Amino acid sequence: MLTMIFDNKSLLEMEGTVEIVFFDLETNVPNKAGQRFWVLEFGAIVVCPQNLVELESYCTLIRPRDLSVVALKSGRCDGITREAVANAPLFEEIADKIFSILDGRVWAGHNIQRFDCTRIKEAFAEIGRPAPVPVGIIDSLGVLTEKFGRRAGNMKMATLAAYFGLGQQKHRSLDDVRMNLEVLKQCATVLFLESSLPNVLSGKWQGSRTVTTRSRSVLDSSLSSVSNDKWNGSPTITTRGRSNGKLPCREETSRKSPPASLAYHRAVPYARGSLGKMTERVTNLLCKAQSKPLNNLLKHSHSLLR
Repeated sequence: MLTMIFDNKSLLEMEGTVEIVFFDLETNVPNKAGQRFWVLEFGAIVVCPQNLVELESYCTLIRPRDLSVVALKSGRCDGITREAVANAPLFEEIADKIFSILDGRVWAGHNIQRFDCTRIKEAFAEIGRPAPVPVGIIDSLGVLTEKFGRRAGNMKMATLAAYFGLGQQKHRSLDDVRMNLEVLKQCATVLFLESSLPNVLSGKWQGSRTVTTRSRSVLDSSLSSVSNDKWNGSPTITTRGRSNGKLPCREETSRKSPPASLAYHRAVPYARGSLGKMTERVTNLLCKAQSKPLNNLLKHSHSLLR
């Protein structure tokens, strides 16, 4: 399913000031064979693609030539009734406004490729005028089905809105396009977090250079920075900054095997005060061993670790 369509000219224009227009149509529901769709309401918001700020909005009811296609009483709470559209303008009376909003912009909406785009073309064809032409189409139904999946259930706008706690879909054009934009923002946020924190969200975090959690920040403050620029069997642990104007100094080396992650670094086995004593004991042992067999040296070397 093609859900994002752009030509080469469109891509060049989008680098400039081409805006995105989210739009939605409300129509009658044909209940007889061969009965056509009539546009009863058009609603749209124009947004800036860089920050999704709403720049312009427009909404109007539309009176069909045959009022009998509109129900006297709608089955929806805020549905469109025959009385509501009785005094609304005909499509040809607001065609110029609709054309100016849609033509030369990126069209966006939920299931617009299959339904809304077709109805727009039919409405302009009926009055003998060329239909507006988009520079690109973004159908959120296809985009979200591919990227977000069916974790929210079916991909109807009402279901997605309920999943994110955005309230009940009103099935009125302007309300629905604004809800459509909010649903996209929510889905994009979830997908961004999942791609940025995949292991954290699944409980499998092993350490990341770009993500800092509470345990990571504690580790950093406790250990100082770790230098692994030239691995020669033992990474060096150095202090993070200068102290009293002096350069950082080496404090201790770890085991020979490199750690699997930063979080695996073990504490230095000897305190700074005992390091000198340890060195002295090693020196004395080696001096005594000069006149003794090697196995005698090994026999007494276990005393170093006591």
